[in-house]
Amino acid sequence: MKKILIVEGNLKEENQSFTEGGIKTHTESLKDSISYFTNDLEIDVVNPSSDKNISEVAKGLEKFDGMIWGGSSLNIYNDTLEIRRQIEFMRSCQNKIKKILAICWGLQVAATVAGGQVKRCMTGSHRGIAHNIEINSSGLQHPIYKNKSETFNTPAFNFDEVVKLPKNSILLASNPINKVMGVNFKSGVSDIWGIQYHPEITYDKMISLIHFRKDRLLNNKAFVDEQEINNHVAMIAEENKKSNKDLRMRELENWLNYLLK
Repeated sequence: MKKILIVEGNLKEENQSFTEGGIKTHTESLKDSISYFTNDLEIDVVNPSSDKNISEVAKGLEKFDGMIWGGSSLNIYNDTLEIRRQIEFMRSCQNKIKKILAICWGLQVAATVAGGQVKRCMTGSHRGIAHNIEINSSGLQHPIYKNKSETFNTPAFNFDEVVKLPKNSILLASNPINKVMGVNFKSGVSDIWGIQYHPEITYDKMISLIHFRKDRLLNNKAFVDEQEINNHVAMIAEENKKSNKDLRMRELENWLNYLLK
Protein backbone atom coordinates (compact mmCIF):
# COMPACT_ATOMS: atom_id res chain seq x y z
CA MET A 1 0.00 0.00 0.00
CA LYS A 2 1.28 3.44 -0.94
CA LYS A 3 1.98 5.87 1.90
CA ILE A 4 1.42 9.62 1.64
CA LEU A 5 1.93 12.60 3.89
CA ILE A 6 -0.66 15.37 4.18
CA VAL A 7 0.74 18.67 5.42
CA GLU A 8 -1.63 20.99 7.27
CA GLY A 9 -0.73 24.60 6.51
CA ASN A 10 -3.00 26.40 8.93
CA LEU A 11 -2.02 27.21 12.48
CA LYS A 12 -3.65 25.07 15.17
CA GLU A 13 -5.52 28.14 16.44
CA GLU A 14 -7.12 28.65 13.02
CA ASN A 15 -8.11 25.00 12.85
CA GLN A 16 -9.59 25.18 16.32
CA SER A 17 -11.72 28.12 15.25
CA PHE A 18 -12.79 26.16 12.15
CA THR A 19 -13.91 23.27 14.33
CA GLU A 20 -15.75 25.54 16.73
CA GLY A 21 -17.48 27.17 13.76
CA GLY A 22 -18.59 23.82 12.38
CA ILE A 23 -16.20 23.96 9.40
CA LYS A 24 -13.93 21.10 8.42
CA THR A 25 -10.20 21.78 8.47
CA HIS A 26 -8.43 21.72 5.12
CA THR A 27 -6.87 18.38 6.02
CA GLU A 28 -10.30 16.90 6.79
CA SER A 29 -11.62 18.20 3.47
CA LEU A 30 -8.65 16.76 1.64
CA LYS A 31 -9.00 13.34 3.25
CA ASP A 32 -12.70 13.29 2.33
CA SER A 33 -11.86 14.13 -1.29
CA ILE A 34 -9.11 11.50 -1.50
CA SER A 35 -11.53 8.86 -0.20
CA TYR A 36 -13.86 9.68 -3.09
CA PHE A 37 -11.24 8.22 -5.44
CA THR A 38 -9.39 5.65 -3.34
CA ASN A 39 -9.11 4.12 0.11
CA ASP A 40 -5.98 2.24 -0.89
CA LEU A 41 -3.58 4.66 0.79
CA GLU A 42 -1.87 4.91 4.15
CA ILE A 43 -2.08 8.56 5.22
CA ASP A 44 -0.07 10.43 7.82
CA VAL A 45 -0.75 14.06 8.75
CA VAL A 46 1.71 16.64 10.03
CA ASN A 47 1.55 20.31 11.00
CA PRO A 48 5.05 21.82 10.73
CA SER A 49 4.03 25.00 12.57
CA SER A 50 2.99 23.27 15.78
CA ASP A 51 4.08 19.62 15.89
CA LYS A 52 6.81 19.29 18.48
CA ASN A 53 8.26 16.19 16.80
CA ILE A 54 8.62 17.83 13.37
CA SER A 55 12.39 17.34 13.25
CA GLU A 56 11.92 13.60 13.85
CA VAL A 57 9.27 13.44 11.12
CA ALA A 58 11.69 15.16 8.74
CA LYS A 59 14.28 12.44 9.31
CA GLY A 60 11.92 9.72 8.04
CA LEU A 61 10.42 11.35 4.97
CA GLU A 62 11.87 8.77 2.58
CA LYS A 63 9.14 6.34 3.61
CA PHE A 64 6.48 8.43 1.85
CA ASP A 65 5.60 7.76 -1.78
CA GLY A 66 4.07 11.21 -2.10
CA MET A 67 2.91 14.32 -0.29
CA ILE A 68 0.01 16.74 -0.57
CA TRP A 69 0.55 20.16 1.00
CA GLY A 70 -2.68 22.08 1.37
CA GLY A 71 -3.97 25.58 1.97
CA SER A 72 -3.53 28.15 4.72
CA SER A 73 -4.51 31.68 5.70
CA LEU A 74 -0.83 32.56 6.21
CA ASN A 75 1.27 34.88 3.99
CA ILE A 76 4.68 33.53 3.05
CA TYR A 77 6.36 36.96 3.15
CA ASN A 78 5.59 37.41 6.86
CA ASP A 79 8.67 36.40 8.82
CA THR A 80 7.18 34.38 11.68
CA LEU A 81 8.53 31.33 13.48
CA GLU A 82 5.56 29.24 12.29
CA ILE A 83 6.19 30.14 8.64
CA ARG A 84 9.93 29.54 8.94
CA ARG A 85 9.17 26.07 10.33
CA GLN A 86 7.00 25.33 7.31
CA ILE A 87 9.65 26.55 4.89
CA GLU A 88 12.32 24.37 6.50
CA PHE A 89 10.04 21.34 6.48
CA MET A 90 9.23 21.87 2.80
CA ARG A 91 12.96 22.00 2.11
CA SER A 92 13.36 18.61 3.77
CA CYS A 93 10.42 17.24 1.76
CA GLN A 94 11.90 18.40 -1.53
CA ASN A 95 15.06 16.51 -0.69
CA LYS A 96 13.29 13.25 0.17
CA ILE A 97 9.80 12.91 -1.38
CA LYS A 98 9.56 12.34 -5.11
CA LYS A 99 5.92 13.20 -5.86
CA ILE A 100 4.37 16.38 -4.42
CA LEU A 101 0.99 17.98 -5.03
CA ALA A 102 1.21 21.58 -3.80
CA ILE A 103 -2.18 23.26 -3.38
CA CYS A 104 -2.52 27.06 -3.00
CA TRP A 105 -0.41 27.85 0.11
CA GLY A 106 1.44 24.62 -0.58
CA LEU A 107 2.43 25.95 -4.01
CA GLN A 108 3.61 29.21 -2.47
CA VAL A 109 5.80 27.42 0.07
CA ALA A 110 7.15 24.97 -2.53
CA ALA A 111 7.97 27.74 -5.01
CA THR A 112 9.69 29.84 -2.32
CA VAL A 113 11.91 26.95 -1.26
CA ALA A 114 12.78 26.19 -4.90
CA GLY A 115 13.90 29.77 -5.60
CA GLY A 116 10.65 31.44 -6.62
CA GLN A 117 8.98 34.45 -5.06
CA VAL A 118 5.49 35.18 -3.70
CA LYS A 119 3.92 38.61 -3.25
CA ARG A 120 0.54 40.16 -2.64
CA CYS A 121 -1.47 39.96 -5.85
CA MET A 122 -1.88 43.39 -7.45
CA THR A 123 -4.68 42.42 -9.86
CA GLY A 124 -7.26 41.17 -7.38
CA SER A 125 -8.04 38.11 -5.30
CA HIS A 126 -9.96 34.86 -5.38
CA ARG A 127 -12.67 34.92 -2.73
CA GLY A 128 -14.14 31.44 -2.79
CA ILE A 129 -13.97 31.02 -6.55
CA ALA A 130 -11.56 31.51 -9.46
CA HIS A 131 -13.02 32.22 -12.90
CA ASN A 132 -11.77 31.54 -16.41
CA ILE A 133 -8.65 29.49 -15.75
CA GLU A 134 -7.15 28.68 -19.12
CA ILE A 135 -4.92 25.66 -19.64
CA ASN A 136 -2.09 26.54 -22.02
CA SER A 137 -0.51 24.27 -24.63
CA SER A 138 1.96 22.84 -22.11
CA GLY A 139 -0.85 22.24 -19.64
CA LEU A 140 -2.91 20.38 -22.22
CA GLN A 141 -0.02 17.93 -22.53
CA HIS A 142 0.49 17.55 -18.76
CA PRO A 143 -1.16 14.67 -16.86
CA ILE A 144 -2.55 16.97 -14.14
CA TYR A 145 -5.07 18.30 -16.67
CA LYS A 146 -6.00 15.01 -18.32
CA ASN A 147 -9.74 15.09 -19.12
CA LYS A 148 -10.07 18.65 -17.78
CA SER A 149 -11.94 21.37 -19.67
CA GLU A 150 -9.56 23.79 -21.36
CA THR A 151 -11.23 26.72 -19.56
CA PHE A 152 -12.82 26.26 -16.15
CA ASN A 153 -13.94 27.81 -12.88
CA THR A 154 -12.93 26.32 -9.54
CA PRO A 155 -13.00 26.86 -5.76
CA ALA A 156 -10.15 29.17 -4.72
CA PHE A 157 -9.26 31.52 -1.88
CA ASN A 158 -6.05 33.53 -2.15
CA PHE A 159 -4.76 37.08 -1.97
CA ASP A 160 -1.12 36.25 -2.81
CA GLU A 161 0.48 34.83 -5.94
CA VAL A 162 3.72 33.38 -7.26
CA VAL A 163 5.38 36.27 -9.11
CA LYS A 164 8.68 34.54 -9.86
CA LEU A 165 8.79 30.87 -10.77
CA PRO A 166 11.62 28.49 -9.85
CA LYS A 167 14.11 27.77 -12.62
CA ASN A 168 12.96 25.40 -15.35
CA SER A 169 9.31 25.64 -14.30
CA ILE A 170 6.63 24.81 -16.84
CA LEU A 171 3.63 27.13 -16.61
CA LEU A 172 0.45 25.12 -17.20
CA ALA A 173 -2.51 27.41 -16.55
CA SER A 174 -3.39 31.06 -15.85
CA ASN A 175 -6.37 33.34 -15.34
CA PRO A 176 -6.89 37.13 -15.32
CA ILE A 177 -6.10 37.35 -11.57
CA ASN A 178 -3.07 35.03 -11.26
CA LYS A 179 -0.67 34.24 -14.08
CA VAL A 180 0.47 31.16 -12.18
CA MET A 181 -2.58 28.96 -11.61
CA GLY A 182 -0.96 25.67 -12.60
CA VAL A 183 2.75 24.85 -12.78
CA ASN A 184 5.18 21.93 -12.79
CA PHE A 185 8.76 22.15 -11.56
CA LYS A 186 11.50 19.96 -10.16
CA SER A 187 13.33 20.71 -6.92
CA GLY A 188 15.69 18.36 -5.15
CA VAL A 189 14.29 14.89 -5.81
CA SER A 190 10.72 16.18 -6.12
CA ASP A 191 8.42 16.43 -9.11
CA ILE A 192 6.04 19.17 -7.95
CA TRP A 193 2.60 19.72 -9.42
CA GLY A 194 1.40 23.10 -8.14
CA ILE A 195 -2.03 24.70 -8.37
CA GLN A 196 -3.22 28.06 -7.00
CA TYR A 197 -6.74 26.84 -6.25
CA HIS A 198 -8.64 24.11 -4.39
CA PRO A 199 -10.15 21.20 -6.35
CA GLU A 200 -10.40 19.31 -3.05
CA ILE A 201 -12.67 21.88 -1.36
CA THR A 202 -16.38 22.25 -2.13
CA TYR A 203 -18.10 25.50 -3.03
CA ASP A 204 -20.31 24.97 0.03
CA LYS A 205 -17.24 25.11 2.25
CA MET A 206 -15.99 28.22 0.44
CA ILE A 207 -19.31 29.93 1.17
CA SER A 208 -18.98 28.91 4.82
CA LEU A 209 -15.45 30.33 4.90
CA ILE A 210 -16.64 33.67 3.53
CA HIS A 211 -19.25 33.95 6.27
CA PHE A 212 -16.74 32.71 8.86
CA ARG A 213 -14.19 35.33 7.77
CA LYS A 214 -16.72 38.11 7.15
CA ASP A 215 -15.26 40.62 9.61
CA ARG A 216 -11.71 39.91 8.48
CA LEU A 217 -12.68 40.27 4.82
CA LEU A 218 -14.45 43.57 5.46
CA ASN A 219 -11.55 44.92 7.52
CA ASN A 220 -9.13 43.96 4.75
CA LYS A 221 -11.40 45.63 2.19
CA ALA A 222 -11.83 42.38 0.26
CA PHE A 223 -15.50 43.38 0.15
CA VAL A 224 -17.06 46.83 0.37
CA ASP A 225 -19.95 45.82 2.59
CA GLU A 226 -22.21 42.95 3.60
CA GLN A 227 -24.40 43.41 0.55
CA GLU A 228 -21.42 42.74 -1.72
CA ILE A 229 -20.65 39.63 0.33
CA ASN A 230 -24.24 38.41 -0.06
CA ASN A 231 -24.15 39.03 -3.82
CA HIS A 232 -20.82 37.24 -4.12
CA VAL A 233 -22.05 34.26 -2.12
CA ALA A 234 -25.17 34.06 -4.30
CA MET A 235 -22.94 33.97 -7.40
CA ILE A 236 -20.90 31.10 -5.95
CA ALA A 237 -24.09 29.24 -5.04
CA GLU A 238 -25.21 29.50 -8.68
CA GLU A 239 -21.85 28.20 -9.86
CA ASN A 240 -22.20 25.33 -7.40
CA LYS A 241 -25.47 24.27 -9.05
CA LYS A 242 -23.65 23.90 -12.38
CA SER A 243 -20.49 22.30 -10.96
CA ASN A 244 -19.70 18.63 -11.56
CA LYS A 245 -17.89 16.95 -8.67
CA ASP A 246 -15.70 14.70 -10.83
CA LEU A 247 -14.65 17.56 -13.12
CA ARG A 248 -13.99 19.86 -10.16
CA MET A 249 -11.64 17.33 -8.55
CA ARG A 250 -9.97 16.11 -11.74
CA GLU A 251 -6.51 17.43 -10.76
CA LEU A 252 -6.60 15.51 -7.47
CA GLU A 253 -7.74 12.36 -9.26
CA ASN A 254 -4.97 12.71 -11.85
CA TRP A 255 -2.29 13.20 -9.18
CA LEU A 256 -3.54 10.15 -7.26
CA ASN A 257 -3.36 8.10 -10.46
CA TYR A 258 0.21 9.37 -10.96
CA LEU A 259 1.05 8.37 -7.39
CA LEU A 260 -0.54 4.91 -7.59
CA LYS A 261 0.77 3.84 -10.99
